[in-house]
Amino acid sequence: MKFHERHFHVGEQADVTPAPGQFEPGPFRKSRPPEPLRFEVNLVAEAHDKQQKTGTVQVNIPGFSPVTLYCDEQPPVGDDRAPPPLAFFAAGIGFCLMTHMTDILNTRKIEVTSMRLEQRIRFMTNLGTMRELGYRTEGACEMVETHVIVESPEAPETIHALLEEAEGACMAHHALRNPIPWSTRLVHNGVEIDAQNSSG
Repeated sequence: MKFHERHFHVGEQADVTPAPGQFEPGPFRKSRPPEPLRFEVNLVAEAHDKQQKTGTVQVNIPGFSPVTLYCDEQPPVGDDRAPPPLAFFAAGIGFCLMTHMTDILNTRKIEVTSMRLEQRIRFMTNLGTMRELGYRTEGACEMVETHVIVESPEAPETIHALLEEAEGACMAHHALRNPIPWSTRLVHNGVEIDAQNSSG
């Protein structure tokens, strides 16, 4: 797949689902209350010229279409033709929380005139500074600050409970606030040369 030539492009509906070769995507299984619904989001990404990347991603719940997303970085390392990875990361956190707030207020019939989210995430990296002096590249996410601004005739307690429930339901916020299992494999020329995970 060629990187899109349009000056700035975020994504488009994909014709095919992600087809990973290193793992078997899990099948979607309907849940029966009170069992929770469990699902996957699968991604296959490729690197192109400079910092250009494409990725096809899909939520495996029926009804969700696969999407091809475009990603880039700023000059001189990239061409600024698409959002950088951390923009997708930050937007995903904010949009996920707003999705849960909207779902809950509609279900509970909570009257809201307007709702806006403002978010700041602080990152740290020595990319482009210490690496030039021979040091390893390091980075960190240092802080996530979220402001939810709601206009509503409802009582403050109702809006507070709305946010509290939404934060508890938001899977992106859960991943930020709790240690979760992770694993990384490195495959070089078809041979696994490293495998790490959170258990050691």
